[in-house]
Amino acid sequence: MPVHTSVNSQDSPGKGAGLGLALASALAFGGSGVAAKPLIEAGLDPLHVVWLRVVGAALVMLPLAVRHRALPRRRPALLAGFGLLAVAGVQACYFAALSRIPVGVALLVEYLAPALVLGWVRFVQRRPVTRAAALGVVLAAGGLACVVEVWSGLSFDALGLVLALGAACCQVGYFVLADQGGDAGETAPDPLGVIAYGLLVGAAVLTLVARPWTMDWSVLGGSTDLNGTAVPAAALLAWIVLVATVIAYITGVLSVRRLSPQVAGVVACLEAVIATVLAWVLLGEHLSLPQVAGGAVVLVGAFIAQSAGPGKGTPEPVAAGGAERELSARGTAA
Repeated sequence: MPVHTSVNSQDSPGKGAGLGLALASALAFGGSGVAAKPLIEAGLDPLHVVWLRVVGAALVMLPLAVRHRALPRRRPALLAGFGLLAVAGVQACYFAALSRIPVGVALLVEYLAPALVLGWVRFVQRRPVTRAAALGVVLAAGGLACVVEVWSGLSFDALGLVLALGAACCQVGYFVLADQGGDAGETAPDPLGVIAYGLLVGAAVLTLVARPWTMDWSVLGGSTDLNGTAVPAAALLAWIVLVATVIAYITGVLSVRRLSPQVAGVVACLEAVIATVLAWVLLGEHLSLPQVAGGAVVLVGAFIAQSAGPGKGTPEPVAAGGAERELSARGTAA
């Protein structure tokens, strides 16, 4: 699951390049679950896959952390919260959900986050939201009911659904922290620095939680099954680290510098579609017609919730661009 900076560049001449970068980011993030699931099925614990992903990406982004070494002194709470929620929490819950439910379902449930953000804004911050935004919440909830087939008594693993909802809740915290990180105008922290330190914090936390010294490292030297095709486990891991994390975050940040946060947020909605299609083609995870229709409704609801304007008397948008989708994490995701 991706986060974007709050830089507003609607008048940028590079809108075409921005759309291309946003699409690349959605494609990169959308492929994370498809690459991770074979590793999990090959014997790696979901937490170990998350640890490998985050640690690998943190090492790649380490030069940026060195470049912004003053950032921990300036915004320690932001970096700690971003690492705990936007990196460790989202990825751990999402990948754990993948071990129990289909990739598309896990990501669609996670896309309830924009609706949950509205709940935070309305009931915690006590700020008004528009009727259109509320409609988005209703549509997203109704679509989710179709995705999980409530009429069949929740045919999917209950714990898997709870974990996916946990990922959505972590994204709420991530959106709130991103909003705080982007309201400082010219003094706002560099988003690449926040991402780099968020990955480092997440790696440290996940090291304690995942206990990688207990991991079956031999899995990485073998092959995994990708819907009947043998694929080296190391190749899938390299994809997750380099493409689904590092490139996905960087392209997301660069895209929003050329687009408005609203446009970048709308394009990011394609992540769920991409993940579902890739899981269908590469993993053979077929969804029923009501589930596909429900997934479409979830995306429509998320789109409305993200792009709705502020309520009366609200000084700034409360539901635009996924809480402005500032600072580019997913991830997760994922």
